[in-house]
Amino acid sequence: MISVKFALSFEGNEADDNQLDFYDAADALTGFQRSLALTTHLVLNGEIIVQAPALKGARIFIKSPEQGSWKVVTTVGMIMAGAHQLGTAPRDTVIGHLVTSAYDYVINETLGFHVDFDKTLGQQYEDAQRHRRAIAPKITQSQVDALIEKCESSIKEMHRPIYASKTATTANLSSTYRRATKRLAEMDADTFDYVNLTTQVEQPVENSGRVSSYNINTFKGRVYLHDEHRPIPFDLAEGCRDPLSVQAVTQSLQRNARDRFSPDGEIQFSAFRFESSTGRLKRLLITRVFRPVAMQMQGIGGVHSIAAQ
Repeated sequence: MISVKFALSFEGNEADDNQLDFYDAADALTGFQRSLALTTHLVLNGEIIVQAPALKGARIFIKSPEQGSWKVVTTVGMIMAGAHQLGTAPRDTVIGHLVTSAYDYVINETLGFHVDFDKTLGQQYEDAQRHRRAIAPKITQSQVDALIEKCESSIKEMHRPIYASKTATTANLSSTYRRATKRLAEMDADTFDYVNLTTQVEQPVENSGRVSSYNINTFKGRVYLHDEHRPIPFDLAEGCRDPLSVQAVTQSLQRNARDRFSPDGEIQFSAFRFESSTGRLKRLLITRVFRPVAMQMQGIGGVHSIAAQ
């Protein structure tokens, strides 16, 4: 069995005396368990589940609260069998780090902190493939982004002792694997506001960026915006799913993959912004895609919409 430990600890107010409101603590632990179960299942089985009891290939155990702040430690025990059985320590190390990195990605992206998929999970899969290590099915960024949507309500509930009874002011998440402890995230009133509230800006705005990921089945993806300095999740609106608009998006993805600095990798679009309570951009609903930026720079036909709003 491969074991990875995750710890959730609350601090401030009554939590410093090892106490939390019972109802809030129960909700927080349920959200903690569900987000861990859904993440672990995706890494091990390559599919997204909705209910935590559907977890296959692993069990999640909990220990009694530790002294100090109000803290619980969970152990994700993974039993690898069949085609993905791991028999050596290096392979065990790969799967342990994958689960840790996947949960790190899910938590931080949900809380509004960007994690570079290619430099974390993507790089780990490439390294494993290069060394021909038999690991669980490779998962894509679009799959993990879909997982984030499923886990958002659970991560919101992990904040409950902070925003409801206020028996705590902060919460910390950490992981321990093979004696290496890593701090994953800190949750507080600000991260709760980010997760809890999403406001749609009334009028669409024009912008340009480079598509970094796209799922042809869900019409969802990510586009890197220069003014945000990070990739932003987006959805193509119903009226923007015509062949020409989709082609512009996929061409941007292909060209961006070849050369991240080439001007022909950008697209210009109009989209509704969805923001947190502090105005931080959370996602975009693209309603119109324009002629590629490179063509505009070359003076070919000016700026023309290729999809009606």
